[in-house]
Amino acid sequence: MTSATTTAAAAAATAKRRANGIRQGDITRLLPRPLLITVITVLLVIVLGPVIYMLFSSVNSDVAVAGGAFFPTELHFDNYIKVWSTVDLGNGLMNSVIVCVSVAVVCAFLAVATAYVLVRYEFRGRLTFLRSLLGLQSIPGTLILLPVFVLFSSLATILGIQIIGTRPALFITYLTFALPFSTWVMVTYLRGLPKALEEAARIDGASSWRILTRIVVPLSWPGIVVSGIFAFLLGWNDVLFASVLTNPETRTAAVALQVFGATQEGGAIPLYGQMMAASLICAVPVVALYLVFQRYLVGGLTSGGVK
Repeated sequence: MTSATTTAAAAAATAKRRANGIRQGDITRLLPRPLLITVITVLLVIVLGPVIYMLFSSVNSDVAVAGGAFFPTELHFDNYIKVWSTVDLGNGLMNSVIVCVSVAVVCAFLAVATAYVLVRYEFRGRLTFLRSLLGLQSIPGTLILLPVFVLFSSLATILGIQIIGTRPALFITYLTFALPFSTWVMVTYLRGLPKALEEAARIDGASSWRILTRIVVPLSWPGIVVSGIFAFLLGWNDVLFASVLTNPETRTAAVALQVFGATQEGGAIPLYGQMMAASLICAVPVVALYLVFQRYLVGGLTSGGVK
């Protein structure tokens, strides 16, 4: 009797929603469908508008872009060829890839090891260390630039080796700034992993290192990917530290674009087409990175959010 009553009530509610023009999936929507489509369209225009403008300008003439033309009047695909000789883009991309990939790999695996200790072991100062990870994220990079420069200069004097102007200087700087956030991401992720697997491995005689490398790391790839991508983007998009800690041979792609843009200010018509082409070329690795690791990003960012 109770089951029949419940079924009848559910059928009546469904019929009422159909009568009112409401479908089952629409109950969970925060906005009505027309308004939702409008909001999504506006957001897409805001996000994709500048990218489409850059794409059109990269194959347009400099005079047309300077005149405010949106669509190309003439197609100049040679901008993508000329930019390699106009800008030191090849060397900048090579330096950016070497430094950023190294930072991403080292930061990701240091973060998972540090987070494993913070999550699975109890020791004095653990909570203070966890809170300090968040506090370090609130310090602006502009306040740290001068101390980092002075520190590297002092170390170079003491050790008798060149630090400023080298890739290791950028590597150490980016790793220092990316590690706190990456560690916190991994702490959040590892809290959601079941301890039963680790306990079973310990019963079988596995050491902490073996548990970390054979159980924790294979189960933590979404969080590791998020940590690595964050570290990669931190170095790839940085201009402030890279412009101070590099020289013309070790400058990154972001600094090469900045220098190219600064040389185009004033005087004749700037090389707008080549500037846009260089910007799009530098954006390709980041877009490819997101497309390759997209399925890991969702799991890594949302893990630990529901308990």
